[in-house]
Amino acid sequence: MSCRACVVFDDALTEYDFGPTHPLSPLRVKLTMRLATELGVVGDRALPRVPAVVADDDLIGLVHSPDYIGAVRAVRRAGDNNLSYGLGTPDNPTFAGMHHAGAHVVGASVEAARRVWTGEFAHAANITGGLHHAMPSLASGFCLYNDVAVAISWLLAAGAERIAYVDVDVHHGDGVQEVFYDDSRVLTISLHESPQTLFPGTGAATETGGPGASGSAVNVALPSGSDDADWLRAFHAVVPPLVRGFRPDIMVTQHGCDSHMADPLAHLMLSVDGQRASYLALHDLAHEVCDGRWVATGGGGYAIVDVVPRAWTHLLAIVAGTPLDPRHELPVSWRVHAQGLTGRPGQPTLSDGCSVEYRGWDSGYDPDDWLDRAVMATRRAVFPEHGLDPMP
Repeated sequence: MSCRACVVFDDALTEYDFGPTHPLSPLRVKLTMRLATELGVVGDRALPRVPAVVADDDLIGLVHSPDYIGAVRAVRRAGDNNLSYGLGTPDNPTFAGMHHAGAHVVGASVEAARRVWTGEFAHAANITGGLHHAMPSLASGFCLYNDVAVAISWLLAAGAERIAYVDVDVHHGDGVQEVFYDDSRVLTISLHESPQTLFPGTGAATETGGPGASGSAVNVALPSGSDDADWLRAFHAVVPPLVRGFRPDIMVTQHGCDSHMADPLAHLMLSVDGQRASYLALHDLAHEVCDGRWVATGGGGYAIVDVVPRAWTHLLAIVAGTPLDPRHELPVSWRVHAQGLTGRPGQPTLSDGCSVEYRGWDSGYDPDDWLDRAVMATRRAVFPEHGLDPMP
């Protein structure tokens, strides 16, 4: 099913760049857009590129404090550090043009939200977005401004009454949860590696929302080593029933692909095939619950040749409503280009050759299984708040 959709992108968005040794390399975005274009996913006759605006201070201020925005603006060059705001840490080193680069990413996610909310497109993507760790007055985890939280805040101001945010990055979406923890209009769901083994150390099942918003924050903390079958079992046991019950006006999703087995910064064992299955499920859920209104962003992902371009090309194809066959070979020209830049040609196809079969939750709960215990902890914590039975 082809969908009315767009990708918000211009080349200047890759100026969000912490330097050549930083894990969050803009090369992963450049390689993704090149691969998606060569495969015919992005282009005039496919998924159109629309320009990205630069957010002004009032827009960024929907989430971030004036003092924090001022501190980011004050950065003129590398070494202009302000550690009280998280600026100049190893995770968030300062660089020239820092505010403009961060504001551009925010503007791109808000533009994606605007294009969907006004009905111009059913779906819109910003793969440079998904900077979900940034706090109102603190840079954190490679994230300067929280573009997804600003986009959600813009949607609320524009009239959205219920927004479902689903975050499949391997790291907990702590910044987005923090911003909306007391807001019952926003359902935040994060599936991530257990805080016992991974940054940021939050995202326990017991984090369920503030006063008046109990059940609006949902966290599935997955055991280290969880694979496709584990992850998909957890996803389908939690996300679809909650989103269906919440009945959002629009879905906003974050698609960090650092849950992959090859990612150097985390410990889950997903394949590109498993990640693709999650994108398909979220696409279908958007059509089921909110007339297809869907804003998709990028996020983490640090295997910049072998994983990110393949995963996010799948994402963009699904946003367009024209999923690619996982067996599709990568163009030789793209692999030569990638090897020339990085010394790695990347994988030969869009697939890791992995099965995406999983055991549904209706098959029963196993209290001796670590994964099932994690899923049940989440279901028990939040399902009753939504009138749902936590048991299978």
